[in-house]
Amino acid sequence: MQTLLVTGGAGFIGTNFVRYWREHHEDDRIVVLDALTYAGNAANLDGLDGVTLVKGDIRDNEMVENLLRNEDIATLVHFAAESHVDRSISGPDAFVSTNVIGTHSLLKAARAAWLGEGGRKHRFHHVSTDEVYGSLEPDDPAFSETTPYAPNSPYSASKAASDHLVRAYHHTYGLEVTTSNCSNNYGPFQFPEKLIPLFLINCLHGKPLPIYGDGMNVRDWLHVEDHCRGIEKVLQVGEPGETYNIGGGEEVPNLVIIERICDAVDGAFAKDPTLARRYPHAPAARGEPSAILKTFVEDRAGHDRRYAIDERKARECLGYQPSRDFEQGLNQTLDWYLTNEDWWQSLLARF
Repeated sequence: MQTLLVTGGAGFIGTNFVRYWREHHEDDRIVVLDALTYAGNAANLDGLDGVTLVKGDIRDNEMVENLLRNEDIATLVHFAAESHVDRSISGPDAFVSTNVIGTHSLLKAARAAWLGEGGRKHRFHHVSTDEVYGSLEPDDPAFSETTPYAPNSPYSASKAASDHLVRAYHHTYGLEVTTSNCSNNYGPFQFPEKLIPLFLINCLHGKPLPIYGDGMNVRDWLHVEDHCRGIEKVLQVGEPGETYNIGGGEEVPNLVIIERICDAVDGAFAKDPTLARRYPHAPAARGEPSAILKTFVEDRAGHDRRYAIDERKARECLGYQPSRDFEQGLNQTLDWYLTNEDWWQSLLARF
């Protein structure tokens, strides 16, 4: 039995991790630290026993150190981050403040709480992104843990800086850290500004599906529950000081992803006639293909062309592998959004 501190545990990936950990480690306690900004939702944790939500800022060094000490926490899983690339382009300051200064504040608190007199067994796990590696050409090998960093957006630059700080605290002070760099996540509880939930919801409401550039930017897609399983493996058998890439094995152009979203929505309407009454503005409600909503728009500034994850290290050292393919994961995700309309409607109503 142990107590974990999960930063950003009311956000998308953090929520899924907390729920996954409660299901598979029933005796453990979880303290969630979340500032409850626009992407954090306290309701995501409703009904979970053994979970305590603390509203607070990861930059509050004293508060974090007190939490680690007073709650007898020796495992910190750090999800809290500003993560939307478009927002980082229009307002980079928040990304530097949260992702860089916030991570450094957590590291300082962990060092003070865990490396003082006598020390104690501990783990600081830092959740990062494949975007720190930059952009790949079509024939380039996939990102490995030794790929040089080459971030191209304020978001990825801020995550790269936080990765370096985590590494430095291990090599300089002996803090027992691990880092995971994941590919594009999708699944339940994702805020509707990201591609898959945005396009699912737009299809339901008959709104345009804005496609950057030619739509051929390639991403590796990872279901969020598989990501959580990967982090669990890192915490259980990962070596301190090591980095592990966690991917979904689904390297697909955005345009193909969008076509699959349209097909999934059309298939759902064909199977369930009641959806036409719930979403009368959807093309599928009129028997038309959702693909008619596709709209090409000007490309995003600094838009990376291709990401791909080489996850051999995670497979060989951790025994990790994704448990579902993209088609299965996408259909599960669509089912979740259709079943949990109140959740995403309440978020949309706030913004």
